[in-house]
Amino acid sequence: MPSIRRLRTPAFTSAGLLFLCLALLTLGACQRQSSESTADAPPPPRPVTEWTQFRDASLESYFKAHPVFAVSAGRHEFDGQLPDWSKAGIAAEIARLHAERDRAAGFEAGSLSGVDRFERDYLVARFDRDLFWLETAEAPFRNPAFYLDWMLDGLDPGVYLTRNYKPLDQRMRAYIDYLKSIPTATAQIEKNLRLPMPAPLLERGISAFGGLADFYRNDVPRIFSMITDTTLQQDFSAANEEAIKAMRKLAGWLEVNRKRTGGSFALGKEKFAQMLSASEGVDIPLDELEKIGQADLARNLAALEKACTTFLPGKPVAECIKAMQDNKPAGGPVKGARGQLESLRAALLGSEVVTVPGEEKALVNEAPPYNRANSAYIDIPGPYDTGLPAIYYIAPADPSWSAEEQHDFLPGQADLLFTSVHEVWPGHFLQFLHSNRNESIVGRLFVGYAFAEGWAHYAEEMMWEVGLNEGDAETHIGQLANALLRNVRFLSAIGLHARGMTLAQSEKMFREKAFSDPGTARQQAARGAYDPAYLNYTMGKLMIRKLRKDWCASRGGRECWREFHDTILSYGGPPVPMVRAAMMGSAEGSLF
Repeated sequence: MPSIRRLRTPAFTSAGLLFLCLALLTLGACQRQSSESTADAPPPPRPVTEWTQFRDASLESYFKAHPVFAVSAGRHEFDGQLPDWSKAGIAAEIARLHAERDRAAGFEAGSLSGVDRFERDYLVARFDRDLFWLETAEAPFRNPAFYLDWMLDGLDPGVYLTRNYKPLDQRMRAYIDYLKSIPTATAQIEKNLRLPMPAPLLERGISAFGGLADFYRNDVPRIFSMITDTTLQQDFSAANEEAIKAMRKLAGWLEVNRKRTGGSFALGKEKFAQMLSASEGVDIPLDELEKIGQADLARNLAALEKACTTFLPGKPVAECIKAMQDNKPAGGPVKGARGQLESLRAALLGSEVVTVPGEEKALVNEAPPYNRANSAYIDIPGPYDTGLPAIYYIAPADPSWSAEEQHDFLPGQADLLFTSVHEVWPGHFLQFLHSNRNESIVGRLFVGYAFAEGWAHYAEEMMWEVGLNEGDAETHIGQLANALLRNVRFLSAIGLHARGMTLAQSEKMFREKAFSDPGTARQQAARGAYDPAYLNYTMGKLMIRKLRKDWCASRGGRECWREFHDTILSYGGPPVPMVRAAMMGSAEGSLF
Protein backbone atom coordinates (compact mmCIF):
# COMPACT_ATOMS: atom_id res chain seq x y z
CA MET A 1 0.00 0.00 0.00
CA PRO A 2 1.23 3.34 -0.85
CA SER A 3 2.03 5.61 2.06
CA ILE A 4 0.14 8.39 0.40
CA ARG A 5 -3.64 8.22 0.42
CA ARG A 6 -5.37 10.60 -1.83
CA LEU A 7 -7.80 8.43 -3.53
CA ARG A 8 -4.55 5.16 -1.86
CA THR A 9 -2.96 0.66 6.99
CA PRO A 10 -2.55 -4.16 15.12
CA ALA A 11 -4.50 -3.99 18.32
CA PHE A 12 -5.00 -0.56 19.84
CA THR A 13 -5.17 0.83 23.35
CA SER A 14 -4.58 4.60 23.40
CA ALA A 15 -6.17 6.81 20.80
CA GLY A 16 -6.54 9.89 22.96
CA LEU A 17 -4.32 12.23 20.99
CA LEU A 18 -5.77 11.34 17.61
CA PHE A 19 -9.38 11.52 18.64
CA LEU A 20 -8.97 14.69 20.66
CA CYS A 21 -7.64 16.27 17.51
CA LEU A 22 -10.42 14.74 15.44
CA ALA A 23 -12.94 16.29 17.76
CA LEU A 24 -11.11 19.60 17.59
CA LEU A 25 -11.03 19.36 13.83
CA THR A 26 -14.79 19.39 13.80
CA LEU A 27 -14.65 22.76 15.50
CA GLY A 28 -11.71 24.02 13.45
CA ALA A 29 -9.32 24.16 16.40
CA CYS A 30 -6.63 21.98 14.85
CA GLN A 31 -6.76 24.06 11.73
CA ARG A 32 -6.09 27.18 13.77
CA GLN A 33 -2.97 25.46 15.08
CA SER A 34 -1.68 25.06 11.51
CA SER A 35 -2.21 27.18 8.46
CA GLU A 36 -5.33 26.33 6.52
CA SER A 37 -5.03 25.30 2.92
CA THR A 38 -5.19 28.27 0.58
CA ALA A 39 -4.89 26.41 -2.71
CA ASP A 40 -5.31 28.42 -5.87
CA ALA A 41 -8.50 27.94 -7.85
CA PRO A 42 -8.25 25.08 -10.37
CA PRO A 43 -6.94 26.04 -13.81
CA PRO A 44 -9.66 27.11 -16.27
CA PRO A 45 -11.03 24.29 -18.44
CA ARG A 46 -9.55 23.78 -21.88
CA PRO A 47 -11.69 24.42 -24.97
CA VAL A 48 -14.32 21.74 -25.51
CA THR A 49 -13.26 19.18 -28.10
CA GLU A 50 -14.35 15.67 -28.93
CA TRP A 51 -11.54 14.43 -26.70
CA THR A 52 -12.41 16.60 -23.70
CA GLN A 53 -16.06 15.58 -24.00
CA PHE A 54 -15.07 11.93 -23.93
CA ARG A 55 -12.61 12.51 -21.09
CA ASP A 56 -15.18 14.25 -18.89
CA ALA A 57 -17.84 11.60 -19.55
CA SER A 58 -15.30 8.86 -18.87
CA LEU A 59 -14.32 10.42 -15.56
CA GLU A 60 -17.97 10.67 -14.50
CA SER A 61 -18.36 7.00 -15.31
CA TYR A 62 -15.24 6.29 -13.26
CA PHE A 63 -16.59 8.20 -10.27
CA LYS A 64 -19.86 6.24 -10.36
CA ALA A 65 -17.96 2.96 -10.42
CA HIS A 66 -15.53 4.11 -7.72
CA PRO A 67 -17.49 6.32 -5.32
CA VAL A 68 -14.88 6.15 -2.54
CA PHE A 69 -12.27 7.48 -4.93
CA ALA A 70 -14.74 10.19 -5.95
CA VAL A 71 -15.41 11.25 -2.36
CA SER A 72 -11.69 11.35 -1.60
CA ALA A 73 -11.23 13.56 -4.66
CA GLY A 74 -13.87 15.92 -3.26
CA ARG A 75 -16.98 14.84 -5.19
CA HIS A 76 -19.28 14.73 -2.21
CA GLU A 77 -22.45 13.91 -4.10
CA PHE A 78 -21.08 10.35 -3.77
CA ASP A 79 -20.81 10.58 0.02
CA GLY A 80 -21.69 7.43 1.91
CA GLN A 81 -21.49 5.11 -1.09
CA LEU A 82 -19.32 2.04 -1.47
CA PRO A 83 -18.69 0.31 -4.79
CA ASP A 84 -20.46 -2.81 -6.00
CA TRP A 85 -17.99 -5.48 -4.87
CA SER A 86 -20.19 -8.39 -5.88
CA LYS A 87 -18.71 -10.79 -8.41
CA ALA A 88 -21.14 -9.45 -10.99
CA GLY A 89 -20.23 -5.87 -10.09
CA ILE A 90 -16.51 -6.55 -10.47
CA ALA A 91 -17.10 -8.28 -13.81
CA ALA A 92 -19.13 -5.28 -14.96
CA GLU A 93 -16.35 -2.91 -13.95
CA ILE A 94 -13.77 -4.96 -15.84
CA ALA A 95 -15.96 -4.79 -18.94
CA ARG A 96 -16.49 -1.04 -18.47
CA LEU A 97 -12.75 -0.41 -18.13
CA HIS A 98 -12.00 -2.39 -21.28
CA ALA A 99 -14.62 -0.43 -23.21
CA GLU A 100 -13.37 2.93 -21.92
CA ARG A 101 -9.79 1.98 -22.68
CA ASP A 102 -10.68 0.99 -26.24
CA ARG A 103 -12.56 4.24 -26.79
CA ALA A 104 -9.70 6.35 -25.41
CA ALA A 105 -7.10 4.49 -27.45
CA GLY A 106 -9.28 4.99 -30.53
CA PHE A 107 -8.51 8.71 -30.58
CA GLU A 108 -5.79 8.93 -33.22
CA ALA A 109 -2.65 10.77 -32.16
CA GLY A 110 -2.73 12.97 -35.25
CA SER A 111 -6.18 14.32 -34.38
CA LEU A 112 -5.16 15.45 -30.89
CA SER A 113 -3.12 18.37 -29.61
CA GLY A 114 0.06 17.53 -27.72
CA VAL A 115 -1.68 18.16 -24.38
CA ASP A 116 -4.66 16.01 -25.34
CA ARG A 117 -2.42 13.24 -26.64
CA PHE A 118 -0.52 13.10 -23.35
CA GLU A 119 -3.81 13.13 -21.42
CA ARG A 120 -5.15 10.27 -23.54
CA ASP A 121 -2.08 8.16 -22.83
CA TYR A 122 -2.28 9.07 -19.15
CA LEU A 123 -5.90 7.91 -18.92
CA VAL A 124 -5.17 4.71 -20.83
CA ALA A 125 -2.33 4.00 -18.40
CA ARG A 126 -4.77 4.35 -15.50
CA PHE A 127 -7.19 1.90 -17.11
CA ASP A 128 -4.34 -0.56 -17.69
CA ARG A 129 -3.33 -0.33 -14.04
CA ASP A 130 -6.86 -0.92 -12.78
CA LEU A 131 -7.41 -3.82 -15.16
CA PHE A 132 -4.24 -5.52 -14.02
CA TRP A 133 -5.32 -5.57 -10.37
CA LEU A 134 -8.94 -6.45 -11.05
CA GLU A 135 -8.59 -8.93 -13.87
CA THR A 136 -5.05 -10.29 -14.09
CA ALA A 137 -4.05 -10.31 -10.43
CA GLU A 138 -7.64 -11.06 -9.27
CA ALA A 139 -6.96 -8.96 -6.18
CA PRO A 140 -10.62 -8.77 -5.04
CA PHE A 141 -10.65 -12.56 -4.73
CA ARG A 142 -7.14 -13.21 -3.41
CA ASN A 143 -6.16 -10.31 -1.20
CA PRO A 144 -8.09 -8.62 1.66
CA ALA A 145 -5.83 -5.58 1.24
CA PHE A 146 -7.73 -4.79 -1.96
CA TYR A 147 -10.61 -3.55 0.20
CA LEU A 148 -8.42 -1.36 2.39
CA ASP A 149 -7.79 1.66 0.18
CA TRP A 150 -5.01 -0.15 -1.60
CA MET A 151 -5.56 0.12 -5.34
CA LEU A 152 -9.00 1.53 -6.15
CA ASP A 153 -11.59 2.06 -3.40
CA GLY A 154 -11.52 1.14 0.26
CA LEU A 155 -13.41 0.89 3.52
CA ASP A 156 -11.55 3.73 5.24
CA PRO A 157 -14.13 6.26 6.56
CA GLY A 158 -11.55 8.90 7.49
CA VAL A 159 -12.74 11.45 4.96
CA TYR A 160 -16.01 11.91 6.89
CA LEU A 161 -14.23 12.25 10.21
CA THR A 162 -11.17 14.37 9.54
CA ARG A 163 -12.03 16.64 6.61
CA ASN A 164 -14.12 19.71 7.37
CA TYR A 165 -15.66 19.86 3.92
CA LYS A 166 -19.14 20.25 5.47
CA PRO A 167 -20.50 20.96 8.97
CA LEU A 168 -20.21 17.99 11.32
CA ASP A 169 -23.92 17.14 11.32
CA GLN A 170 -23.92 16.88 7.52
CA ARG A 171 -20.81 14.70 7.57
CA MET A 172 -22.52 12.60 10.23
CA ARG A 173 -25.41 11.95 7.83
CA ALA A 174 -22.91 10.95 5.14
CA TYR A 175 -21.16 8.68 7.62
CA ILE A 176 -24.47 7.02 8.54
CA ASP A 177 -25.00 6.27 4.84
CA TYR A 178 -21.50 4.77 4.78
CA LEU A 179 -22.34 2.62 7.82
CA LYS A 180 -25.51 1.40 6.13
CA SER A 181 -23.43 0.24 3.16
CA ILE A 182 -21.11 -1.86 5.33
CA PRO A 183 -23.25 -5.01 5.78
CA THR A 184 -23.69 -5.39 2.03
CA ALA A 185 -20.00 -4.72 1.41
CA THR A 186 -18.77 -7.20 4.02
CA ALA A 187 -21.11 -9.89 2.70
CA GLN A 188 -19.71 -9.33 -0.80
CA ILE A 189 -16.13 -9.45 0.50
CA GLU A 190 -16.77 -12.73 2.32
CA LYS A 191 -18.22 -14.27 -0.83
CA ASN A 192 -15.29 -13.02 -2.91
CA LEU A 193 -12.27 -14.05 -0.85
CA ARG A 194 -11.07 -17.53 -1.68
CA LEU A 195 -10.05 -20.09 0.90
CA PRO A 196 -7.64 -21.42 1.89
CA MET A 197 -5.82 -18.07 2.00
CA PRO A 198 -2.09 -17.51 2.48
CA ALA A 199 -1.41 -16.64 6.12
CA PRO A 200 0.00 -13.09 5.67
CA LEU A 201 -2.98 -12.05 3.56
CA LEU A 202 -5.44 -13.55 6.02
CA GLU A 203 -3.69 -11.84 8.94
CA ARG A 204 -3.87 -8.49 7.11
CA GLY A 205 -7.62 -8.95 6.76
CA ILE A 206 -8.16 -9.95 10.39
CA SER A 207 -6.19 -6.98 11.76
CA ALA A 208 -7.80 -4.43 9.46
CA PHE A 209 -11.42 -5.63 9.56
CA GLY A 210 -11.20 -6.21 13.30
CA GLY A 211 -9.56 -2.80 13.72
CA LEU A 212 -12.40 -1.14 11.83
CA ALA A 213 -14.99 -2.80 14.07
CA ASP A 214 -13.13 -1.58 17.17
CA PHE A 215 -12.83 1.87 15.65
CA TYR A 216 -16.59 2.03 15.02
CA ARG A 217 -17.31 0.88 18.58
CA ASN A 218 -14.73 2.75 20.65
CA ASP A 219 -13.81 5.92 18.85
CA VAL A 220 -16.29 7.17 16.26
CA PRO A 221 -19.09 7.87 18.79
CA ARG A 222 -16.79 10.36 20.53
CA ILE A 223 -16.29 12.27 17.31
CA PHE A 224 -20.06 12.78 16.88
CA SER A 225 -20.86 13.15 20.59
CA MET A 226 -21.34 16.91 20.32
CA ILE A 227 -24.26 16.50 17.88
CA THR A 228 -27.48 17.16 19.84
CA ASP A 229 -29.99 16.06 17.17
CA THR A 230 -31.67 13.08 18.88
CA THR A 231 -32.98 11.54 15.67
CA LEU A 232 -29.56 11.78 14.05
CA GLN A 233 -27.91 10.15 17.05
CA GLN A 234 -30.47 7.34 17.04
CA ASP A 235 -29.90 6.73 13.32
CA PHE A 236 -26.16 6.70 13.92
CA SER A 237 -26.37 4.25 16.84
CA ALA A 238 -28.55 1.82 14.91
CA ALA A 239 -26.39 1.94 11.77
CA ASN A 240 -23.20 1.74 13.82
CA GLU A 241 -24.34 -1.41 15.61
CA GLU A 242 -25.13 -3.14 12.33
CA ALA A 243 -21.79 -2.09 10.84
CA ILE A 244 -19.91 -3.36 13.90
CA LYS A 245 -21.70 -6.73 13.68
CA ALA A 246 -20.97 -7.00 9.97
CA MET A 247 -17.29 -6.11 10.29
CA ARG A 248 -16.79 -8.42 13.27
CA LYS A 249 -18.51 -11.22 11.38
CA LEU A 250 -16.09 -10.73 8.47
CA ALA A 251 -13.05 -10.62 10.77
CA GLY A 252 -14.40 -13.62 12.67
CA TRP A 253 -14.86 -15.59 9.46
CA LEU A 254 -11.20 -15.06 8.65
CA GLU A 255 -10.25 -15.84 12.25
CA VAL A 256 -12.03 -19.19 12.11
CA ASN A 257 -10.17 -19.98 8.92
CA ARG A 258 -6.73 -19.39 10.41
CA LYS A 259 -6.40 -23.18 10.56
CA ARG A 260 -7.13 -23.42 6.83
CA THR A 261 -4.37 -21.14 5.58
CA GLY A 262 -2.61 -22.31 2.48
CA GLY A 263 -1.62 -21.49 -1.05
CA SER A 264 0.89 -18.94 -2.22
CA PHE A 265 0.63 -15.18 -1.91
CA ALA A 266 3.15 -14.79 -4.76
CA LEU A 267 2.02 -13.29 -8.05
CA GLY A 268 4.59 -15.39 -9.88
CA LYS A 269 7.31 -14.22 -12.26
CA GLU A 270 5.01 -13.67 -15.26
CA LYS A 271 2.34 -11.67 -13.43
CA PHE A 272 4.94 -9.69 -11.52
CA ALA A 273 6.46 -8.58 -14.82
CA GLN A 274 2.95 -7.80 -16.10
CA MET A 275 2.37 -5.67 -12.99
CA LEU A 276 5.44 -3.57 -13.76
CA SER A 277 4.40 -3.11 -17.38
CA ALA A 278 0.68 -2.54 -16.89
CA SER A 279 0.84 -0.34 -13.81
CA GLU A 280 4.10 1.56 -14.32
CA GLY A 281 5.09 1.21 -17.99
CA VAL A 282 8.35 -0.53 -17.02
CA ASP A 283 9.36 -3.32 -19.39
CA ILE A 284 12.69 -4.67 -18.24
CA PRO A 285 13.83 -8.25 -17.54
CA LEU A 286 13.53 -9.08 -13.85
CA ASP A 287 17.14 -10.30 -13.70
CA GLU A 288 18.29 -6.87 -14.87
CA LEU A 289 15.92 -5.07 -12.53
CA GLU A 290 17.13 -7.15 -9.61
CA LYS A 291 20.75 -6.27 -10.38
CA ILE A 292 19.82 -2.58 -10.44
CA GLY A 293 18.28 -2.93 -6.98
CA GLN A 294 21.26 -4.83 -5.64
CA ALA A 295 23.63 -2.15 -6.96
CA ASP A 296 21.69 0.62 -5.23
CA LEU A 297 21.64 -1.38 -2.00
CA ALA A 298 25.43 -1.74 -2.22
CA ARG A 299 25.78 2.01 -2.91
CA ASN A 300 23.78 2.92 0.18
CA LEU A 301 25.52 0.36 2.39
CA ALA A 302 28.91 1.81 1.39
CA ALA A 303 27.66 5.33 2.16
CA LEU A 304 26.38 4.12 5.54
CA GLU A 305 29.72 2.61 6.48
CA LYS A 306 31.43 5.90 5.62
CA ALA A 307 28.93 7.98 7.62
CA CYS A 308 29.30 5.68 10.62
CA THR A 309 33.06 6.19 10.74
CA THR A 310 32.31 9.86 11.48
CA PHE A 311 29.32 9.33 13.77
CA LEU A 312 30.71 6.44 15.86
CA PRO A 313 34.36 5.81 14.89
CA GLY A 314 35.44 2.21 15.35
CA LYS A 315 31.94 0.88 16.04
CA PRO A 316 30.02 -1.64 13.89
CA VAL A 317 27.37 -0.31 11.53
CA ALA A 318 24.60 -1.99 13.52
CA GLU A 319 25.62 -0.04 16.65
CA CYS A 320 25.74 3.15 14.61
CA ILE A 321 22.15 2.60 13.40
CA LYS A 322 21.03 1.73 16.93
CA ALA A 323 22.57 4.90 18.33
CA MET A 324 20.76 6.98 15.71
CA GLN A 325 17.47 5.20 16.44
CA ASP A 326 17.88 5.50 20.22
CA ASN A 327 17.92 9.29 19.92
CA LYS A 328 14.12 9.51 20.07
CA PRO A 329 12.25 12.77 19.46
CA ALA A 330 11.23 14.48 22.70
CA GLY A 331 7.52 14.05 23.35
CA GLY A 332 7.17 11.23 20.82
CA PRO A 333 7.11 11.08 17.02
CA VAL A 334 3.91 13.10 16.51
CA LYS A 335 5.22 16.07 18.47
CA GLY A 336 8.65 15.65 16.91
CA ALA A 337 7.28 15.64 13.39
CA ARG A 338 5.31 18.83 14.00
CA GLY A 339 8.51 20.65 14.84
CA GLN A 340 10.36 19.12 11.91
CA LEU A 341 7.83 20.34 9.36
CA GLU A 342 8.46 23.97 10.26
CA SER A 343 12.23 23.65 9.89
CA LEU A 344 11.94 21.59 6.70
CA ARG A 345 9.72 24.14 5.00
CA ALA A 346 12.16 26.91 5.91
CA ALA A 347 15.09 24.87 4.62
CA LEU A 348 13.25 24.11 1.40
CA LEU A 349 12.42 27.76 0.78
CA GLY A 350 16.01 28.72 1.55
CA SER A 351 17.48 26.18 -0.84
CA GLU A 352 15.36 27.36 -3.78
CA VAL A 353 15.61 23.85 -5.19
CA VAL A 354 11.91 23.61 -6.08
CA THR A 355 8.95 25.99 -6.20
CA VAL A 356 6.55 25.92 -3.25
CA PRO A 357 3.30 27.03 -4.93
CA GLY A 358 1.26 28.27 -1.99
CA GLU A 359 1.07 28.77 1.76
CA GLU A 360 -0.60 25.45 2.68
CA LYS A 361 0.75 23.40 5.57
CA ALA A 362 0.01 19.88 6.83
CA LEU A 363 -1.30 18.71 10.21
CA VAL A 364 0.29 15.78 12.07
CA ASN A 365 -1.70 13.16 14.04
CA GLU A 366 -1.46 9.61 15.31
CA ALA A 367 -2.69 7.00 12.83
CA PRO A 368 -6.11 5.44 13.55
CA PRO A 369 -6.16 1.80 14.72
CA TYR A 370 -7.41 0.25 11.48
CA ASN A 371 -4.66 1.82 9.36
CA ARG A 372 -1.33 1.03 10.98
CA ALA A 373 0.21 -1.50 8.65
CA ASN A 374 2.48 1.29 7.43
CA SER A 375 4.43 3.38 9.91
CA ALA A 376 3.42 6.72 8.35
CA TYR A 377 1.24 8.10 5.58
CA ILE A 378 -0.39 11.35 4.54
CA ASP A 379 -4.02 11.96 3.64
CA ILE A 380 -4.33 14.84 1.16
CA PRO A 381 -7.68 16.34 0.09
CA GLY A 382 -8.45 15.89 -3.58
CA PRO A 383 -8.70 18.44 -6.36
CA TYR A 384 -12.42 19.12 -5.85
CA ASP A 385 -11.92 20.00 -2.17
CA THR A 386 -10.46 23.40 -1.38
CA GLY A 387 -9.37 25.11 1.82
CA LEU A 388 -8.81 21.82 3.69
CA PRO A 389 -5.60 20.68 5.41
CA ALA A 390 -3.68 17.51 4.65
CA ILE A 391 -2.97 15.24 7.63
CA TYR A 392 0.32 13.38 8.11
CA TYR A 393 -0.35 10.27 10.23
CA ILE A 394 2.25 8.38 12.26
CA ALA A 395 1.55 4.89 13.64
CA PRO A 396 2.35 4.00 17.26
CA ALA A 397 3.99 0.70 18.15
CA ASP A 398 1.75 -2.35 18.42
CA PRO A 399 0.87 -2.63 22.15
CA SER A 400 0.96 -6.43 21.90
CA TRP A 401 4.73 -6.28 21.33
CA SER A 402 7.25 -6.39 24.16
CA ALA A 403 8.30 -3.10 25.74
CA GLU A 404 11.70 -3.39 24.08
CA GLU A 405 10.16 -3.97 20.64
CA GLN A 406 7.79 -1.03 21.11
CA HIS A 407 10.71 1.22 22.05
CA ASP A 408 12.76 0.06 19.08
CA PHE A 409 9.86 0.54 16.67
CA LEU A 410 9.56 4.26 17.38
CA PRO A 411 11.85 6.18 15.02
CA GLY A 412 14.92 8.13 16.01
CA GLN A 413 14.94 11.85 15.29
CA ALA A 414 17.03 11.53 12.13
CA ASP A 415 14.94 8.62 10.85
CA LEU A 416 11.74 10.55 11.52
CA LEU A 417 13.19 13.62 9.81
CA PHE A 418 13.33 11.80 6.48
CA THR A 419 9.88 10.34 7.00
CA SER A 420 8.73 13.95 7.35
CA VAL A 421 10.66 14.83 4.21
CA HIS A 422 8.98 11.92 2.43
CA GLU A 423 5.44 12.66 3.53
CA VAL A 424 5.45 16.45 3.51
CA TRP A 425 8.43 18.68 2.58
CA PRO A 426 9.28 18.26 -0.25
CA GLY A 427 7.69 14.83 -0.68
CA HIS A 428 4.04 13.91 -1.14
CA PHE A 429 2.54 17.13 0.19
CA LEU A 430 4.58 19.39 -2.06
CA GLN A 431 3.98 17.09 -5.01
CA PHE A 432 0.22 17.43 -4.56
CA LEU A 433 0.48 21.19 -4.20
CA HIS A 434 1.79 21.01 -7.75
CA SER A 435 -0.56 18.32 -9.08
CA ASN A 436 -3.65 20.08 -7.68
CA ARG A 437 -2.69 23.03 -9.87
CA ASN A 438 -2.23 20.90 -12.98
CA GLU A 439 -3.96 22.09 -16.13
CA SER A 440 -5.30 18.58 -16.74
CA ILE A 441 -8.03 17.14 -14.52
CA VAL A 442 -6.51 13.72 -15.24
CA GLY A 443 -3.22 14.97 -13.82
CA ARG A 444 -5.00 16.35 -10.76
CA LEU A 445 -6.88 13.12 -10.11
CA PHE A 446 -4.53 10.25 -10.84
CA VAL A 447 -1.07 10.05 -9.31
CA GLY A 448 0.54 6.66 -9.71
CA TYR A 449 2.36 4.58 -7.12
CA ALA A 450 5.89 4.76 -8.59
CA PHE A 451 5.58 8.47 -9.36
CA ALA A 452 4.23 9.39 -5.92
CA GLU A 453 6.46 7.13 -3.84
CA GLY A 454 9.39 7.53 -6.20
CA TRP A 455 9.25 11.32 -5.92
CA ALA A 456 8.88 11.24 -2.13
CA HIS A 457 11.78 8.80 -1.73
CA TYR A 458 13.86 10.75 -4.26
CA ALA A 459 13.19 13.89 -2.18
CA GLU A 460 14.88 12.30 0.85
CA GLU A 461 18.24 11.90 -0.86
CA MET A 462 17.87 15.16 -2.76
CA MET A 463 17.42 17.08 0.52
CA TRP A 464 20.57 15.47 1.87
CA GLU A 465 22.39 16.39 -1.33
CA VAL A 466 21.41 20.06 -1.05
CA GLY A 467 22.74 20.28 2.50
CA LEU A 468 19.98 19.48 4.99
CA ASN A 469 21.49 19.91 8.48
CA GLU A 470 24.80 20.93 6.91
CA GLY A 471 26.27 17.48 6.40
CA ASP A 472 25.62 16.17 9.91
CA ALA A 473 26.57 12.48 10.04
CA GLU A 474 23.59 11.42 12.17
CA THR A 475 21.28 13.11 9.67
CA HIS A 476 22.93 11.22 6.82
CA ILE A 477 22.47 7.95 8.68
CA GLY A 478 18.77 8.74 9.05
CA GLN A 479 18.50 9.30 5.30
CA LEU A 480 20.40 6.09 4.54
CA ALA A 481 18.31 4.06 6.99
CA ASN A 482 15.21 5.04 5.02
CA ALA A 483 16.94 4.31 1.71
CA LEU A 484 18.06 0.86 2.84
CA LEU A 485 14.55 -0.02 4.01
CA ARG A 486 13.26 0.81 0.50
CA ASN A 487 16.15 -1.10 -1.11
CA VAL A 488 15.13 -4.22 0.81
CA ARG A 489 11.48 -3.68 -0.12
CA PHE A 490 12.57 -3.60 -3.76
CA LEU A 491 14.49 -6.87 -3.49
CA SER A 492 11.86 -8.48 -1.25
CA ALA A 493 9.08 -7.69 -3.72
CA ILE A 494 10.97 -9.43 -6.51
CA GLY A 495 12.06 -12.25 -4.21
CA LEU A 496 8.67 -12.90 -2.60
CA HIS A 497 6.66 -12.75 -5.82
CA ALA A 498 9.05 -14.01 -8.49
CA ARG A 499 11.87 -15.94 -6.79
CA GLY A 500 10.25 -18.14 -4.14
CA MET A 501 11.57 -16.11 -1.20
CA THR A 502 9.89 -16.87 2.14
CA LEU A 503 8.66 -14.30 4.63
CA ALA A 504 11.37 -15.45 7.03
CA GLN A 505 14.04 -14.81 4.41
CA SER A 506 12.60 -11.37 3.69
CA GLU A 507 12.45 -10.56 7.40
CA LYS A 508 16.08 -11.64 7.75
CA MET A 509 17.09 -9.35 4.88
CA PHE A 510 15.35 -6.40 6.57
CA ARG A 511 17.26 -7.17 9.77
CA GLU A 512 20.65 -7.67 8.12
CA LYS A 513 20.65 -5.20 5.21
CA ALA A 514 18.28 -2.47 6.43
CA PHE A 515 19.22 -2.94 10.13
CA SER A 516 15.51 -2.96 11.00
CA ASP A 517 14.26 -3.69 14.50
CA PRO A 518 12.33 -6.99 14.85
CA GLY A 519 8.87 -5.38 14.75
CA THR A 520 9.61 -3.35 11.65
CA ALA A 521 11.22 -6.33 9.92
CA ARG A 522 8.14 -8.50 10.55
CA GLN A 523 5.82 -5.73 9.46
CA GLN A 524 7.75 -4.97 6.28
CA ALA A 525 8.12 -8.61 5.23
CA ALA A 526 4.39 -9.15 5.73
CA ARG A 527 3.60 -6.02 3.73
CA GLY A 528 5.58 -7.45 0.82
CA ALA A 529 3.16 -10.37 0.68
CA TYR A 530 0.03 -8.23 0.23
CA ASP A 531 1.67 -5.22 -1.49
CA PRO A 532 3.83 -6.66 -4.27
CA ALA A 533 4.25 -3.20 -5.79
CA TYR A 534 6.15 -1.77 -2.83
CA LEU A 535 9.30 -1.94 -4.88
CA ASN A 536 7.96 1.28 -6.46
CA TYR A 537 9.66 3.46 -3.85
CA THR A 538 13.17 2.61 -5.04
CA MET A 539 12.14 1.92 -8.63
CA GLY A 540 10.49 5.32 -8.98
CA LYS A 541 13.37 7.09 -7.24
CA LEU A 542 15.97 5.52 -9.52
CA MET A 543 14.00 6.43 -12.64
CA ILE A 544 13.70 10.04 -11.45
CA ARG A 545 17.42 10.25 -10.62
CA LYS A 546 18.32 8.91 -14.07
CA LEU A 547 15.93 11.36 -15.73
CA ARG A 548 17.47 14.23 -13.76
CA LYS A 549 20.95 13.19 -14.85
CA ASP A 550 19.97 12.94 -18.52
CA TRP A 551 17.76 16.04 -18.65
CA CYS A 552 20.21 18.27 -16.78
CA ALA A 553 23.25 17.06 -18.74
CA SER A 554 22.68 19.78 -21.34
CA ARG A 555 21.22 22.34 -18.92
CA GLY A 556 24.04 23.09 -16.54
CA GLY A 557 23.98 19.97 -14.39
CA ARG A 558 23.09 20.80 -10.80
CA GLU A 559 22.19 24.35 -11.75
CA CYS A 560 19.08 23.00 -13.48
CA TRP A 561 17.67 21.12 -10.50
CA ARG A 562 14.95 23.64 -9.67
CA GLU A 563 13.82 23.73 -13.29
CA PHE A 564 13.93 19.93 -13.40
CA HIS A 565 11.86 19.54 -10.23
CA ASP A 566 9.25 22.08 -11.30
CA THR A 567 9.03 20.46 -14.73
CA ILE A 568 8.61 16.88 -13.57
CA LEU A 569 6.00 17.92 -10.98
CA SER A 570 4.05 19.77 -13.66
CA TYR A 571 2.95 16.46 -15.21
CA GLY A 572 0.78 15.36 -12.27
CA GLY A 573 1.71 11.75 -11.61
CA PRO A 574 1.63 9.45 -14.66
CA PRO A 575 3.96 6.48 -15.12
CA VAL A 576 7.52 7.82 -14.95
CA PRO A 577 8.45 6.46 -18.41
CA MET A 578 5.72 8.69 -19.88
CA VAL A 579 7.24 11.72 -18.18
CA ARG A 580 10.69 10.74 -19.37
CA ALA A 581 9.53 10.50 -22.98
CA ALA A 582 7.82 13.90 -22.74
CA MET A 583 10.76 15.66 -21.11
CA MET A 584 13.46 14.06 -23.25
CA GLY A 585 11.44 14.29 -26.47
CA SER A 586 11.76 10.56 -27.07
CA ALA A 587 11.05 7.22 -25.44
CA GLU A 588 14.60 6.16 -26.30
CA GLY A 589 17.22 5.77 -23.60
CA SER A 590 17.59 3.79 -20.42
CA LEU A 591 15.07 4.22 -17.60
CA PHE A 592 17.72 3.39 -14.99
